[in-house]
Amino acid sequence: MTIREYIIQLQTQEQYAFSLEEVSSISDNSDVAIKKELDRLTEKKLIINLRKGFYLIIPPRYSMQGKIPVQLYINKLFKSLDRKYYLSLYSAAKFHGASHQQGQQEYIMTEIPKLGDIKKNNLNTRFFTTSTWSDKNIQERKSDAGYFKISSPALTAIDLIHHQSKLGGINRMLAVLEELMEEITPEDIKTLLSWYPHKSSIQRLGFILEELEAEDNLTSPILYYLKQSKYFPVLLSPKSDQKAGAVNNPWKVDINITLESDL
Repeated sequence: MTIREYIIQLQTQEQYAFSLEEVSSISDNSDVAIKKELDRLTEKKLIINLRKGFYLIIPPRYSMQGKIPVQLYINKLFKSLDRKYYLSLYSAAKFHGASHQQGQQEYIMTEIPKLGDIKKNNLNTRFFTTSTWSDKNIQERKSDAGYFKISSPALTAIDLIHHQSKLGGINRMLAVLEELMEEITPEDIKTLLSWYPHKSSIQRLGFILEELEAEDNLTSPILYYLKQSKYFPVLLSPKSDQKAGAVNNPWKVDINITLESDL
């Protein structure tokens, strides 16, 4: 079987990605010949070399965009890397119906060590890492290519808040958080509180939910959780040259910026 025939076969099975190891196993050609054929297919824009040894197939219906949706290849990519992952931040928010002012970048959470970001052709992917991994609050969604993993609405919201300094700040994401709030359930919150390690981000989540006038059944479990042990004032927007001062709200959040949603 030629590599091109193999690619056609994969598409009939609704598969849109493959590894160099895969094509080497079905081809009798030398490694040099395989690499040359992959280069030719890349030049014809039939495939994209996403990462070393991993390729995306670009079927005709996606040829104008020059890329395929992340859900069609993300699970296979991380299976080939043998690493845990979930679609996160703005990418996850989009699947939860919170797509306000989102760009074309994809966001993926994985384990340490961090993967290098991808920026080639029309693909733009940022990888974030977490040192504390839990399978809780991670959901499975189905795409044409199979299942992929995504953060729940509550985990998506707190990840956005936790990484706000890398994402343009709270105000840039406030409208997305407001839309996400409609999808967060009390059970989602309670599950998050059972393992999530960053208390300061939990405080900010509770404060923001209250500011956005979330239902009491979302904010009460957070406040109850916080009151079970000591917690200290935190800045709403972390600043390296600023410390939290006096606070007058139960979340102990020092409101050092003005919240302005553009929703």
